[in-house]
Amino acid sequence: MKKLAAHRWLTVFCLCALLWPVPRLAGKQATAQKFALTIDNIMRGPDLVGHEPTRVYWAPDGQRVYFRWKRAGEARLKEPDLYVVNRDGSGLRKLSEEEARQAPPSNGEVSKDKKWTLFAEDGDIFLYDNVKNERRQLTSTTDGESNPRFTGDQKHVYFTRQNNLYSLALENGALVQLTNVGGGATGSALPLPPLGAGGGFGGGRQGGGGGAGIAAQGPPQSGNASQEVIKKEERALLEAVRERAQNREEQEAKRKAREKRKPFSPPAGQAVAGLTLSPDGKYVMASVFQSASGAKNTIVPNYITESAYTEDIPSRSKVGDAQGRNRMVIISVETGEAAWIDHGQKQAAEANAQAAPPASSNTPQGPPRRPQERERDVQLLGGQWSEDGKHIALLARAADNKDRWVMVADPATGKTKVLDHLHDDAWIGGPGAFASGWLPDNKTIYFQSERDGWAHLYTVSIEGGEPKQLTSGKFEVSDVRLSQDKTRFYFTSSEGSLFERHLYSMPVTGGARTRITTMTGNNDATISPDESALALIRSYSNRPPELYLAPNKPSASASEIKQVTTSPTEEWLSYNWIDPPIVQFKARDGAEVPARLYKPANWQKGGPAVLFVHGAGYLQNVHKWWSSYFREYMFHHLLMEKGYLVMDVDYRASAGYGRDWRTGIYRHMGGKDLTDQVDAVKYLVAEHGVDAKRVGLYGGSYGGFITLMALFTEPDVFAAGAALRPVTDWAHYNHGYTANILNTPQADADAYKISSPIYHAQGLKGALLICHGMVDVNVHFQDTVRLVQRLIELRKENWELAAYPVEDHGFVQPSSWADEYKRIFKLFETNLKKSEPAPAAAAPRKTKK
Repeated sequence: MKKLAAHRWLTVFCLCALLWPVPRLAGKQATAQKFALTIDNIMRGPDLVGHEPTRVYWAPDGQRVYFRWKRAGEARLKEPDLYVVNRDGSGLRKLSEEEARQAPPSNGEVSKDKKWTLFAEDGDIFLYDNVKNERRQLTSTTDGESNPRFTGDQKHVYFTRQNNLYSLALENGALVQLTNVGGGATGSALPLPPLGAGGGFGGGRQGGGGGAGIAAQGPPQSGNASQEVIKKEERALLEAVRERAQNREEQEAKRKAREKRKPFSPPAGQAVAGLTLSPDGKYVMASVFQSASGAKNTIVPNYITESAYTEDIPSRSKVGDAQGRNRMVIISVETGEAAWIDHGQKQAAEANAQAAPPASSNTPQGPPRRPQERERDVQLLGGQWSEDGKHIALLARAADNKDRWVMVADPATGKTKVLDHLHDDAWIGGPGAFASGWLPDNKTIYFQSERDGWAHLYTVSIEGGEPKQLTSGKFEVSDVRLSQDKTRFYFTSSEGSLFERHLYSMPVTGGARTRITTMTGNNDATISPDESALALIRSYSNRPPELYLAPNKPSASASEIKQVTTSPTEEWLSYNWIDPPIVQFKARDGAEVPARLYKPANWQKGGPAVLFVHGAGYLQNVHKWWSSYFREYMFHHLLMEKGYLVMDVDYRASAGYGRDWRTGIYRHMGGKDLTDQVDAVKYLVAEHGVDAKRVGLYGGSYGGFITLMALFTEPDVFAAGAALRPVTDWAHYNHGYTANILNTPQADADAYKISSPIYHAQGLKGALLICHGMVDVNVHFQDTVRLVQRLIELRKENWELAAYPVEDHGFVQPSSWADEYKRIFKLFETNLKKSEPAPAAAAPRKTKK
């Protein structure tokens, strides 16, 4: 669950495997000291394990790599500095602010001849000379310009300013406005496509949208009869008024004569964004968004503020509320004529609330009526022009997220053709589910799909026919991109091991896949412009992410791979952090469930165990790379030292294991995802001799939710649990995540009740600790407040609440982290450890009388 990831940490952190040398920046190093395994030490977080190198990019000539990095111990709220390193791994240094400002841009579009990089910065447009390593400013205005691109002929650049598209000639600087969005009241608005009760644009009042047309003083607004008489007399009486009015009318007439292009005026309440010009310069594609009508947003009170007053933080709506809608429109650059892209998907209209009375026996009966149809509520996504400008590749997603279509659109008419349709009775998802692109023939679209149960790569011809599957097997591919010459795909894959990620390449026609990266763990590759080298962010189970440089070839040797950064402190590196073994156990339905095991070296049968439940639901935490739960990883070492066996399970709904695993919780959260935890306990008892009466669990966000469901619905299995920032009632969470899994509360009330802990709180027997940040804008503190009231009304006594006034969903302050985990540790020590027998009372001494 993308928005429900537990412990949303500020950064991810970095290191490497022990097989490669560990370089350091030149300079004085702190004297190494032995790491003391305490909660206060662990919860130093980034001050201990450092920060991951981020925003990695190559210089245009491929001779240097730039990245953002912050050393361990630097201020928590400080922005990471820009670093540079040579291609061979030498010369690592931090850039000064002025050097960073003049450095090549981290993103932008490179011209076809590779000489220029076009980018936006601080609301202006720039060109970076990739040969001279100089920047050239193209605009300097008070209006913000954004999204610059080269035109197909590379002689102009276009960009967005005030919701309109402009073209700038690189030779002479001539500026031309290409669209007239919201261009005044004289033009007529584009008729909207008909939509039924399922959402969409509806009627909407037509009017201008404040775009950047030719500025002119508007005519005086009409009033009632007496005001009109006064206005007419004023013009006849005063020469100054008469001259001003005549001048305005002349300018308006000239503007109308000059501007032949029709304005595009979206109805009130709708906004235009994402304007892109076709490569042939004939059309502009844009998205039109309509905000939700009637939705009510929540607020989050913030009690600790600079003003010393309680302040409200505007937040989200709740699941089931009306959602915003978007459509896509194509505008002719020459005429301004506009056409909505028509996805063409229909559905049967809902039956009338009040049925007509039955006809009497003598009423003439006509032919049966055909079911009425209305336009289906569908969102259009990711429009991409073919290089010849003749077609648009689109993805369409049904509002209930049970259908996805790959489409091609005709820019002249807006008509679409369905190339592939994927239906899922649960919901569409998985890696790359809403990404696509063009092959260089301008006739083939590539996309990803779980149609065989795993996220794989496909191509399909715009001329029709069945999609061609290019990858297959029980693994997933993600992050698909084309090589520079567009003859090969690069992608990340779990082929070979679901617990690792590697860079692969493959011809665009399919065939043999070549694994390129070699280091065990997770390898996130940025390929050099000439595609001869890789900048890798790589991590291992017991080493945080670090930057490496490697050749772009299969089976590179260890000597060819250069480690650039070392992020943790010497103190942290001094400790023997384990590589947790991955085990599998059989669930009650026969599924093999993966888990990481933390087993004390001096483990004795009959000891206690703790299960850690990762957050997000859709997240993988059983793998061979550095976990985002690095604090918990270290905390588990402390638990091992104190005699606990710890298990971390990738339960049903976790990422990385295919479609069936992902959707295993449909309409019942707290079903298979919880029984996987119960079956883990059975495995620990049977295989490792854990005392079945001394098992606890803890987790945050989704993990907090599972902890509550475990204590409420499996009270004889778990003796204690810590629920951190838990969802207690899914009807109060957001729409995008929850509606996928449970539908909506008004349509599927039973699914919400069976899945929400607040409806099962009467089952609590064991000891419960609830911890929650009070300014949590993801899972609101209100969730915990409502559960607390329910526990009070049920007269439950074996629970406690720790509230953190300055913390959001992911804690920031080390003091908050430490307080929370000291409470968790105390909970387990109190409830899972065997009590020492009290010493026998001494017999009273007799005294002589």
